[in-house]
Amino acid sequence: MQESFDFAAGDLDFIREALRQTFGRLQPFERRDPVWRMVRSLIGARTYDEVAEPALERLIARWPHPRELADARADEVEQAIADVTYADVKARHLVETMRRMGRECPDYDLAFLKDLSVREALSWLERFPGVGPKVAAATLNASTLRMRVFIVDSHVHRVLLRFGFIGRYATAEHGRDEVTAAAGALDADDLLELFANMKRLGQMVCRFDAPRCMVCPLAERCSTGMSRAA
Repeated sequence: MQESFDFAAGDLDFIREALRQTFGRLQPFERRDPVWRMVRSLIGARTYDEVAEPALERLIARWPHPRELADARADEVEQAIADVTYADVKARHLVETMRRMGRECPDYDLAFLKDLSVREALSWLERFPGVGPKVAAATLNASTLRMRVFIVDSHVHRVLLRFGFIGRYATAEHGRDEVTAAAGALDADDLLELFANMKRLGQMVCRFDAPRCMVCPLAERCSTGMSRAA
C-alpha cells in the first residue's frame, strides 16, 4: 500500500519539473548575511521585489551595521523604506528586533543557527517582532546559512492550497513543513528555486482574484485546475 507521503513526494516532483520547464533554473545570486537577509524578507512582505531590494540598499547605506539600525529612530527607518507596504509597522518591528537581537547577540553573528536543528533555528528567529514563518525560513534558506527549509509566502501558500498539496485550512507554516518533509534529496538551493518558481506562478498565473488555469503548467494534476476544466 502506497503511503500518503509517497503521493506528496510525487506531486512535488511534478510541480518542480513543470515549473522549471516554465520558468527555468534559479539564477546565481549573492547570498546575504543572515541578519540582512532577515531584514530584506521582513520589509519585502506584500511588496514587489523591485521595491523591496532598493529599500534594503538604502537601509544598508545609511546604517551599515545592524547595531546602527538598532540605534535608529523608527520614524527615520520608515522614511528610508517609505515605498514598501506597511512601512510604519515594518520600521517599528525592524528597530525593536535589532535591539532585542543585539542584547542576545552583540556581534549580530547568526552563524550559530547552523548548528541547531531547522525547527530550533526557526523557533529562535520567530520570537522577534515581524519575524513570522516566512521571514524565518527565508533567513535560514536564502542567506549564507543555506539551511534546508522551504519558504512559503502568500503566493506560494495559495498555490499549495489550490493544487491540493495541503488541506484547505492549512496554514503557511503547515505548507512549509509539508514541502520540506516531502522534498527528499532536494537541498537548500533546490528548495529556494522551487519557492522562487512557485512564487512567480502565484504572481503571474495562479493569482488571487483571477486564476488563469487554462495556461497553468500544473493544471493537469491541480485540484482547482481539473475542477475548472470539468
